[in-house]
Amino acid sequence: MADEHGWAAVDARARTAKRAAFAETKRGWKIARERVRNGAIAAVNLTAKQLRRASKIGPYINHRIRKAEDAKKRFDTYRAEWGVEREVARLARGSSPLIVGPWLSEVGYEALYWVPFLRWVQITWHVDPARLIVVTRGGAAEWYRDISRQSVELFDVMTPAEFASRNEARGAVGGGTLKQWAVSEMDEEIATEVRRRTGVADAQLFHPSLMYRLFQQFMLGHRPASFLQRRTRYRRLAAPDIALPPLPDDFVAVKLYTAASMPPTPSIRRLLQSIVLKLAERTPVVMLETGLAFDDHEDYTLESAARIYSVRDALRPADNLAVQTAIIARARAFVGTCGSLAWLAPMLGVDTTALYADARFLHGHLQVARQVFQTLDGAGRFSPLDISAFEQLGVSFDHQPGGLH
Repeated sequence: MADEHGWAAVDARARTAKRAAFAETKRGWKIARERVRNGAIAAVNLTAKQLRRASKIGPYINHRIRKAEDAKKRFDTYRAEWGVEREVARLARGSSPLIVGPWLSEVGYEALYWVPFLRWVQITWHVDPARLIVVTRGGAAEWYRDISRQSVELFDVMTPAEFASRNEARGAVGGGTLKQWAVSEMDEEIATEVRRRTGVADAQLFHPSLMYRLFQQFMLGHRPASFLQRRTRYRRLAAPDIALPPLPDDFVAVKLYTAASMPPTPSIRRLLQSIVLKLAERTPVVMLETGLAFDDHEDYTLESAARIYSVRDALRPADNLAVQTAIIARARAFVGTCGSLAWLAPMLGVDTTALYADARFLHGHLQVARQVFQTLDGAGRFSPLDISAFEQLGVSFDHQPGGLH
């Protein structure tokens, strides 16, 4: 009996030990499974975090690459501008005569940028006016009289027809633009003839490409107005002393021509005709038509009427710009396509209304003109007018007195 109780106790202890061992094993497996699961979760979380970090590396690297590329472009631009300014300084500080030009581009760029740029160069480096030989066309040398008295008229070097043909060909080679980004074969030939005519074989070329290259980023809208202001000098201009055709005692000078900002559409032509007729009801109008076509702009030919005078027959290629300048200087006011002589008229002290129908090609120039003429002593008022607003507002003109409605 005693043996049975002994074996029962042993068996109980064995079962208890077995259950304990099984429970311990089960708990160990549970702990192991939890550790494996937690490790896996931690690995997944860590991988996801690393992936998130890695996903940000690409955009960050791209951002840094773009910033580096932008910085390189800026540096390349600055280096190009510094190179132009060093070339300007080298020419200005020298002692050789300088052929200034030849100016073959648009009249507006000459009046608003080229002449003020030259004035800045002369003032900054104290260039002796006797060194400068201005080469331009149509008598525009009158605009340079405070810079240099020595000039060569292009239409004394070649005929107007030859100039127009060769300049068009030059523009085609230059990508369809008349702007002088580089010295062309035409420029070189003109400079050679100027040296022969003036007897200064050692004259160097101070070419408009210097200005175009220096102001390129400004013209693209990548430079503030202060960039241009530091490199130009504007001043009130005197009227040329030149014979004029008979003119009314009191009149408004009008110069209307086709341009990207004033396309030759039937509606614009009708509106311009109406504006001129309304002006003529109040004061005589002198139309500055030339009949000359030296670039891609053409005069608007409008109907004649009482108190509207044309000076077309009195204008010759060799002095047409000088005569137009003198007529504007005598006018009560100037009305014209925004560009060209509309930039010049305020410098003559004449109040100017500059008309346009599409400002996309004018924003930078308008900003320059507004700032210059607001601060230039003695300048005429400059008032740009978007004539497309008349159509948008449903306002029209007719040809009868009081016909605005």
